Amino acid sequence: MSVHFEPLAPAVGAEVTGVDPCRPLDPETVAEIEAAFAEYGVLLFREAPMSPEELMAFSRHFGPLQPHVQRAYHHPDAPDVVVMTNQHADGSFDETGARRGAIENVRNGWHSDLAYDAVPAKATLLHATNVPSSGGNTCFASAAAAYEALPEETRERARGLECLFVYGTDQRNKSLAIAAQSLDKEQRATHPVINAHAVTGRAAIYANPMSTVGIVGMEQEEADRLLDEMFDMLDRPEFRWEHEWSVGDTLMWDNRGGTMHCGRLDYPLGELRRFLRTTVTGGPILPA
Repeated sequence: MSVHFEPLAPAVGAEVTGVDPCRPLDPETVAEIEAAFAEYGVLLFREAPMSPEELMAFSRHFGPLQPHVQRAYHHPDAPDVVVMTNQHADGSFDETGARRGAIENVRNGWHSDLAYDAVPAKATLLHATNVPSSGGNTCFASAAAAYEALPEETRERARGLECLFVYGTDQRNKSLAIAAQSLDKEQRATHPVINAHAVTGRAAIYANPMSTVGIVGMEQEEADRLLDEMFDMLDRPEFRWEHEWSVGDTLMWDNRGGTMHCGRLDYPLGELRRFLRTTVTGGPILPA
């Protein structure tokens, strides 16, 4: 069976068929997946349960892996896998864990992973092992399509600017501040407000409402107005797609600019929501 990519929405996302993520991939298949990854921003592999070791092996087809900064959530038997869970070991609710990448109001939660790092990730792979009875979807937005829909004056004004990203307890986004409580130390980095994708060169909004705290050299009130205009555009439904999880699903999304994501914190909090996650090492974010 040949590899096939079926678009999931006009602006972002495609489902992959003809690939078994539990088995080694040949170089030609990897190249096909990489090309589709750059085009669609997020790829879905449905209902193929994997062990932590199988997830690591699959992820390494796309580059070296790096441990997540949240060392408290590392898998005990697989150091390159982080456990995304809303429960402590005793079954009680873990708000810090639940808010890692998830929020009640998606408009304020859009982000790309490791934007607060000097060298953000290339890709994130998230594999579902336990899903709640309802809610808990993961949402995606095309930051490239959102950028292209902005007024020309706004696009030109934003290009060339840099913004500051923070992952820590003193930042403006209170949900991420809670999620950062288990960090060993705060993370900070500066990147372009508008970036060019490393493969396609397509310009996109890179600043995000989850971890961007301001624009370098701009007064906070003025920066907030410019950022809010971009963040409102990111949240428009025509640029979005969201995935309703089943056990065994794997999503792979791009963090090099062009795609953002956010989990919904709208599920029954007493029910277990658990995922295995890997991160593929990336490179610098390029200005548009």
